[in-house]
Amino acid sequence: MPKVFLVTGTSTGFGHDLIQEVLNRGDYAVATARTPEALKFNNTTPENYLAVKLDVLDKSTITDAFQRALDKFGRVDVVVNNAGYGLTGCFEESTEEQIRKQMDVNFFGLLDVTRVAIKTMREQKPSGGLIQQITSIGGLRGAGCFSVYCASKFAVEGFTESVAQEMKPEWGIKFTNIEPGGFRTDWAGRSMDFTERHPAYDHFDIKPVMMARNGKQEGDPLKAAKAIYSLGIMENPPLRIVLGSDAYGKILAKLEADKKQVLQYEKLSNSTDVDV
Repeated sequence: MPKVFLVTGTSTGFGHDLIQEVLNRGDYAVATARTPEALKFNNTTPENYLAVKLDVLDKSTITDAFQRALDKFGRVDVVVNNAGYGLTGCFEESTEEQIRKQMDVNFFGLLDVTRVAIKTMREQKPSGGLIQQITSIGGLRGAGCFSVYCASKFAVEGFTESVAQEMKPEWGIKFTNIEPGGFRTDWAGRSMDFTERHPAYDHFDIKPVMMARNGKQEGDPLKAAKAIYSLGIMENPPLRIVLGSDAYGKILAKLEADKKQVLQYEKLSNSTDVDV
């Protein structure tokens, strides 16, 4: 039986490539974007494809997108929270508007989609489904000039790990945090928002670094789409997984460093319990 995938942010990048992979594999795709009329995919038919408007900053479009998916396909099996972007620059350079927008899109918008996804999957018959959050290795490790972006992704990681524990087993609702490293999408190009330079931070000039790296990352987005799809059809998908050899190496190094630091302060950490 084909699975129904609803994916946010499908104009470019992972979202676009994932929808094409879903269609290629014979499943059903609900492709969402702020301008769905501009979406183009191969192998679409009236039976396997629905393009619908969804802006994560507009709750009415979220509920409408899910309702239209239910009206057409009868259920939603996999929801992929892919919409998001990167704000790059030092924290003091970031305006209040930039900070709020980054959190609204990457975190609060994702929460609003997840809320409707949970309700949909809990109430449909049979109940169940998978919610995939496209986070980042920036949700597991901090990086200079990405403080607000990392904050948004750390928030998604903590939220998802926690909300997954609130589900009744009989609902059959599962979650996966997908943490990509560098991939050759538009994320580091036209989709990125940069702060204006602050003279105190002349030791950082991140924009030319990102521009030079754009298109030269190790990751192939088409292969990422295949990996995300394979996770989507797993019977028991993991709570989190890193994608990309660069992400894999950096996360292993962080885990080792974190463990070393925790053990280094073991005595102090364990010195604060009430005496009995």
